[in-house]
Amino acid sequence: MTKHDYVHGYHSREETRLIDQANTLTELLHSDTVYPEGSTVLEAGCGVGAQTVILAKNSPKARITSIDISDDSLAAAKKRVTDAGFTNVEFHHADIFKLPFPPASFDHVFVCFVLEHLPDPVAALLKLKDVLKPGGTMTVVEGDHGSAYFHPDSAAARRAIQCLVELQAKIGGDSLIGRRLYPLLVSAGFRDARVSPRVVYADSSRPQMVEGFTKNTFTAMVEGVEKEALAARMIDRETWTKGIRDLYRTAEADGTFCYTFFKGTAAR
Repeated sequence: MTKHDYVHGYHSREETRLIDQANTLTELLHSDTVYPEGSTVLEAGCGVGAQTVILAKNSPKARITSIDISDDSLAAAKKRVTDAGFTNVEFHHADIFKLPFPPASFDHVFVCFVLEHLPDPVAALLKLKDVLKPGGTMTVVEGDHGSAYFHPDSAAARRAIQCLVELQAKIGGDSLIGRRLYPLLVSAGFRDARVSPRVVYADSSRPQMVEGFTKNTFTAMVEGVEKEALAARMIDRETWTKGIRDLYRTAEADGTFCYTFFKGTAAR
């Protein structure tokens, strides 16, 4: 993956979306992501540090190395971690496919919302396995846009979501990758692979989830590819406008929204 292959783009709105997503999903995705004192952890693809601060907080006595290919994202991540008062993270500009670390450098590897953007996720997992110590663990978290369903249902909303799926596929990614985590880990030669679904459910009894996920994470993510979807003539403007409006409609008092993330763990 190059910096330009990130379907959501590098801009302030996307940074805000990533932070909202991380904050909203911390308990669901990362309550069981804890590393022992003194262990070395590689976070591959840290982005703007949205997950990094969670790792640093959950495992304050682990030594975390976070890498990314975007200098701008690394700068944002460093600032976020520093502002949060954590000192157990160091940052490096690095490509997953050209890691600057010797073999067996880390006790654990953590990858969150990264494989979906890569044209060859198995190759990436193999590269990461090389720097993992024998017996060390791999943790991978990915979403699956095909898992989204909602009330009221809307063909236009589903078509808008599909535009994002197709745009990501055009640049070599896979926004449906969550359902493939187990076979990917097995194909990369990991042992004891386990995958658990982490289901987001939002209705008006859960206002934080409605605001943080339905509106500020998922709908904002789809809304962010409007220009590209219309330019590629994947959808007409009227259908797009209705689809986005209908996604926001699911956040109203009588609406519901469901989405599934997948968390995989395995050992070298």
